[in-house]
Amino acid sequence: MKRMRWIVGLVLACTLVLFALPVMAQSDTPQASAEQIRQALFTAQSKLLTGDQAAAVKSLADADALYQSSLQSIFAKAVPDIAKTVDAAFKQANDAVKANDQLTFAIARGTIWTNFLNASSQLAIQSVKANDGQTANQWLLLREFTASTKFSRPNADATKAMQAFIAGTGKADDTIAAIQNDLLDSYQAQLTASLAQADDAHRTGFALRQAEEVGLAAGYFNILANKYSEQRGADTLQKTNGIFDALERVAISGDKYSYELNMQSIQAALKGFRAAPLSETDQARRAGQLIRFVDLVSIEYKRGIHDGVVVKGIEIQEATTFLAASTAAFNDISQTLEKTNIDKTNRVASLLAEMKTQIETTADPAALEGNGNNIQSLLKDVVPAQWQQVANTSDMDVILSVLDQIPVAVKGNQYDLAESARLEAYGFMELGMEQRLRGFAPDMAAEIEGLFWQGGTMPHDGDDGVAATAGTPGLASLIATRAPLDSIKATLAILKIRFNEAQAIMDAGKSTPTIVISNSAIIVFREGLEAVLILASLLASLRTLEERKFRRPIVMGAALAFVATGITWWAANALLQIMLPLGERLEAIVSLIAIGVLLIITNWFFHKVYWTGWMAGFHSKKRNLVGGVAVITIGQTLGLVILGFTSIYREGFESVLFMQSLVLEAGLSIVLQGVALGLVGVAIVGVITFTLQRKLPYKKMLVVTGVMIGFVLLTMVGNTVHVMQVVGWMSITPIIGLNLPLWMGQWLGLFATWQGIGLQFAAAAFVIGSYFWAEHLNKNRRETKPAAIKEAKEQKEQVVASSVESHA
Repeated sequence: MKRMRWIVGLVLACTLVLFALPVMAQSDTPQASAEQIRQALFTAQSKLLTGDQAAAVKSLADADALYQSSLQSIFAKAVPDIAKTVDAAFKQANDAVKANDQLTFAIARGTIWTNFLNASSQLAIQSVKANDGQTANQWLLLREFTASTKFSRPNADATKAMQAFIAGTGKADDTIAAIQNDLLDSYQAQLTASLAQADDAHRTGFALRQAEEVGLAAGYFNILANKYSEQRGADTLQKTNGIFDALERVAISGDKYSYELNMQSIQAALKGFRAAPLSETDQARRAGQLIRFVDLVSIEYKRGIHDGVVVKGIEIQEATTFLAASTAAFNDISQTLEKTNIDKTNRVASLLAEMKTQIETTADPAALEGNGNNIQSLLKDVVPAQWQQVANTSDMDVILSVLDQIPVAVKGNQYDLAESARLEAYGFMELGMEQRLRGFAPDMAAEIEGLFWQGGTMPHDGDDGVAATAGTPGLASLIATRAPLDSIKATLAILKIRFNEAQAIMDAGKSTPTIVISNSAIIVFREGLEAVLILASLLASLRTLEERKFRRPIVMGAALAFVATGITWWAANALLQIMLPLGERLEAIVSLIAIGVLLIITNWFFHKVYWTGWMAGFHSKKRNLVGGVAVITIGQTLGLVILGFTSIYREGFESVLFMQSLVLEAGLSIVLQGVALGLVGVAIVGVITFTLQRKLPYKKMLVVTGVMIGFVLLTMVGNTVHVMQVVGWMSITPIIGLNLPLWMGQWLGLFATWQGIGLQFAAAAFVIGSYFWAEHLNKNRRETKPAAIKEAKEQKEQVVASSVESHA
């Protein structure tokens, strides 16, 4: 029996040890240690607030002891400056507790925590440089994320990069860049939030909350200090640090006037600063969000106010949230907008601030709407034209933001508001992306619509990760039956997954840079090759010493054609910039014109009218101008210059026209890369051609490029139909059961609609059919010509015979 009790006791002891190991391991991580210190500091502040000074002293001592035993030695060795700052902050906190100074303690607590964050980011980067991914990952866990809202989700770029680095698939430089950009973006968002919350606390008279947020804001700015110095200079950084120090002092002293002056100075110092600059694409998306969300502010506010009284608090909350999102989006792009017009940009900032005051004071909805309209008018002048083409991603942001209102309303047992939000989100979807999606993924469009109403039919992953075969209940059914919150959240989760999949399908219509570069290079090479061959053919026929003097005017005309092509390119781009607000409609118009010219060219190309007729015309002009004379006249010189000019400018003009739709789609810089690549090919062929002169098979070379331009024609037809369907100029009839891969849309312009594929077949049939029709006409002419000659000869003989008979 004793032996049995001993065995049982041993098993229980081992079990306890095994359960304790994870806890011990977790408590040894930097994140766990820092969180325990943070909690002890919070306890000390709480005890100080309730007047229990002894308990506050004990909690602070516990926090300090834990810091000394877990983090201090690491900080002192790896980040000594931060270690000194944290030591000083603990001393400041200790003095504050002894003096019962709650405000100073609050600032010291914020300083300690933000320095922990600063140290963890630096230590994570140091570990990556030392090729120690596991240690880096431990430090990276000690961080803060950007607050998740309906407009933004937490950024996980650093986490993904770290996982790739540990797995051996990520490079150290890429991992460090991801960590820096992710953390800088997060901490700048926290800085902005802390300053805003400090201002709110100042207005409402919560001095302790104000001091807490000021201390945090100063610490977040310290994390961004190096980037600030890089962008603004060391002197400006020193001055801004001084302002933050002053703000902390006045937050403790309670000097309201000085606090407001310092806060204004900080806002001015931070204006336009972004530690992790946004890409052009991200800025365009922010512009789309700003344009959409400003309108939604007044819509939501109007629903929640009646005669100056709040009747639906959730609507006012949504209006406030949309305004906050509008302001955040504006702040992200304000520096770019100021380059266009600083006065109008500042006016937008003032109106956004005024709208916030109007909501807080329950102003007249008409006044709020008026300010929103004024903002939209100003944005049309300062937001770059290409950004005003609100992207699909902005549509998605709006839809998801409205959908996020549903669980909030259901949680408050306000199913009528949940239904209103569902209908609003469906309206945005129906008027925007659904029309495009139905043409390119009809099954996905039907599934999304079903999820809004009675239910979806496509399989999805269940909670256990296994694909479920049953359909998902629709939001309309769930809300009508007052289903529980968990059921509604489950449907919303599936709906958001489907939206992300739909976005990927919609993006397939956008050509990648590689595709645009390839297409523009083909266009330049094909047109340039033709120009080279025409010029070579003209010059090669002027071989004698007497004729060689006629070459110079032709070459001069060709040179002028290059200059004229450059001017045409500039004029075309200037015109497009004026017309850019037309958005995708302009792309459709330009593409239609380009297709018309391409159809004519390919029609010419595949029978003899093009090369034979075009070149015969040039040689005929040349013979008329040269005329076999020994001295070249002014008229002949001008005529030969015009001949050289027209032979080259025609190809240059076509190239400019064809590439404008590519410029609209991918931007000038991408297209110019393709132009450069095409010109290199033309230069190589030009050198070979002018070296070999008449030995090259001109016609065979042109046939090859003709096939290439035919490929471009079919792709352009498919993409143009796609754009016309997007803007609503052409109906969409999906081919049921046909699901084409995304790469076919990108490379071949193939989309599963009867209109797109049908018109591509029609374009091919037109070109090929015109070839056979021309051949048929040529054959008839060849057959009728001998008969006509014979008939004419017989008629002539009859006339002669009749004449002889009459004389006789």
